[in-house]
Amino acid sequence: MTNLLHPIEIDRPARIAFGPGLVGTIGTWAAEKGITRSLVIADAFNAARVDLLGLPGEVTVFGDVKPEPDIPNLDSALALAERVKPQLVVGFGGGSAMDMAKLVAVLPGSGQTLLEVVGPEKVLGRRVALAQVATTSGTGSEAGSRALVTDPATQNKVAVQSRHMIADLAVIDPDLTLTVPRGVTAATGVDALAHCAEAFTSRKANPVIDLYALEGIRLVGRFLARAVADGGDREARAGLALASLYGGFCLGPVNTTAGHAVAYPLGTRHHVPHGLACAVIFPHTLAFNAPAVPEKTALILEALGLGGAGDVLAASHGYCAALGIEMKLSGLRVPESDLATMAEEAHAIRRLLDNNPREMSREQILAIYHAAL
Repeated sequence: MTNLLHPIEIDRPARIAFGPGLVGTIGTWAAEKGITRSLVIADAFNAARVDLLGLPGEVTVFGDVKPEPDIPNLDSALALAERVKPQLVVGFGGGSAMDMAKLVAVLPGSGQTLLEVVGPEKVLGRRVALAQVATTSGTGSEAGSRALVTDPATQNKVAVQSRHMIADLAVIDPDLTLTVPRGVTAATGVDALAHCAEAFTSRKANPVIDLYALEGIRLVGRFLARAVADGGDREARAGLALASLYGGFCLGPVNTTAGHAVAYPLGTRHHVPHGLACAVIFPHTLAFNAPAVPEKTALILEALGLGGAGDVLAASHGYCAALGIEMKLSGLRVPESDLATMAEEAHAIRRLLDNNPREMSREQILAIYHAAL
C-alpha cells in the first residue's frame, strides 16, 4: 500500500516546542516579536488559565469554544477578532479551540467568508501571527493545516485546508494535560491512534509518514493505558502528547480514511465528542480494512501490544473497552432510527472515503453502525 512514487508535500509549524514546562515559551516568543495585542481562542476551562501563557500587552480571550464548534460559534469569535484586531491569535485547548483559531487568524479582514474557503488551498493569506498551545492529546491540530466546523443547516462538518493556517509556533507542554479527565484521556488517545492507523493504511500512505504513523501507534500502545490508570503519570502524558503530535503530522500530507468519515455523523447529529466517536468506530473500520492491508493491520496490532490476535475486531474492540470507553452507540444515545441517515451522510464524505484502502458502500457503513449499536 505504501508507494515510494506517490508525491508528497509536508508543511509543518515554523517552530515546535515540545516538553514539560514549555507553556511559557509562547509569551517569550510573542515578546520577541513585539506583539502587544493578542486574542486567545479557548474553551471555558482553558480561558480561566490564560495567565499560564505569559502573553505580553493586551490579551483578549474568547472563552466560549464548544466541544463540537459550529458556524454560529465561529461567527462569534470572528466578530470579536474584527473588534480587537489582534496581532496574534492563539489557539489554547484541544482540537476545537485550535481549529477555530486557524479560521480566526485568516478570515477577519480577508474579504472571504467561511463557505468561500471550504476545501483545499482557497484561503488567500494571513496578516496576523498564529500560535497553537495543545492541552489535550488526541487531535494533533497544533501541527496541521486543516480546520473543521459543523454547519447546523446540513448537520455536516465543513473542512478548510490551507498552508496559511499552519502555526508559526506550536507548543506541546504535556503537563497541561494532567488535568484531563480519565474518560477524555482514553477517547482522545484513541483519536490519536486512529489518525496514525488510518494514515498508515491509507491509499495515500507514504514511507515518509509511515514512520510517524507506526511510532505514534507504538506510543499509544505503551502509554495510553498508563495515563488512563494514573492521570498524574507525567511520562505517560508526555508519550501521549508525542503520539498526538505524530498523528497531526500524518493528517496534512495523508489524512484519515473511513474511520473518521463514519465517526463524523455521531458528532454532528448527536453531539458525541469527536474523540469518543472515533474510538467507538475505530475497531470496526480497522477490521473492515484488514483484508485489504493485512500486513499493516498486523503491524498496528503488534504496536498496540496485541500481536498474534486472530480476530482484529475482537482484539481492537477489547483494547478500547479495557480503557473504560463506552463502545456502544446505544450507550451514547444514538437512536437506531437515525442510522440510515448517518450512513448516507458518512458515505458522502468522499475526501476521506476515497483514501480508504477498501471500497465501503452505504450498506457496509450501515452494517458497521448496527454492529456498534
